[in-house]
This record gives sequence, structure tokens and C-alpha cells, in this order.
Amino acid sequence: MQNLVVVSHTVCTHVGYYQLRQLRGIIQSLTPDATKTLVHAFISSRLDYCNSLLFGVADQQLKRLYTVQNTAARLVTGTRRSDHITPVLKVLYWLPVRQHIQYKMAMLVHKCLNERAPEYRITDCCMADLGYDDDWVKKICYIGG
Repeated sequence: MQNLVVVSHTVCTHVGYYQLRQLRGIIQSLTPDATKTLVHAFISSRLDYCNSLLFGVADQQLKRLYTVQNTAARLVTGTRRSDHITPVLKVLYWLPVRQHIQYKMAMLVHKCLNERAPEYRITDCCMADLGYDDDWVKKICYIGG
């Protein structure tokens, strides 16, 4: 499993940087909205790839994905590398990578529990008893069998 995580985010990183290099050449001829749409389409799809594998991994393993996202945000906004990235991400309404992965997994579980996901996903979403007395922490959803 560990090797699969490393391979998946390494591929995402390489492809993400390749696509950003391709976009950098045409950025001057695009409107700001078109630039944002293209970068969001290319980079977000790469960052969303294999979210379930990246859920819960250490920050060190996500570091490369953070750099791809930050580079994409700087490309869209024209921000210098020396400027702080958090305000830039807020302006674009982009979550940092870790929070984005957590959000996507939470949405997947929510859709499964409310039967708004594909059938194969719904059958893979199970409730597990954690053995606590409190009802609100007693059960947790997980994807898998």
C-alpha cells in the first residue's frame, strides 16, 4: 500500500508540473477566468486522483502535491514565489491538499450514506462499531469491505 501511495502522488506531481509548464507558455493570451478554469481543470483532477489512498498519509508524503497546488495558484494569480500562499488559496477558494482530501472523502461517505453514490460505492461503505458508549462516536464509516 505504501508503494502505491508513493507511485500515485509521484505521477500526479510529474504530470501536474508538465501541465503547468504547458500552460505557462500560453498564459499571456488567456483571460484570467480562462486561466483559472484551465488550471483548475488540469491540476484539481490530478490532485483528486486516488484521494482514498492519500487519506491519512503523513504531511511529508503530501509535500510534493502541496508544491504543485501552490505553483498552480501562483500561476493563476501572478503571485511571486516569495509571497505567502495562504491568502492566495483563500482568494481562489482552494483548500490546502490535506483538507481537500478530507473534504472529498467526507463527501464520498456522505453520498454513500444518503444513497446518492453509484451502487458499487454504496455497497462498499460500511459502518464500524468503535466500542465507545457515546452514540456520536460509536460508529464510523469506512470505504472498503
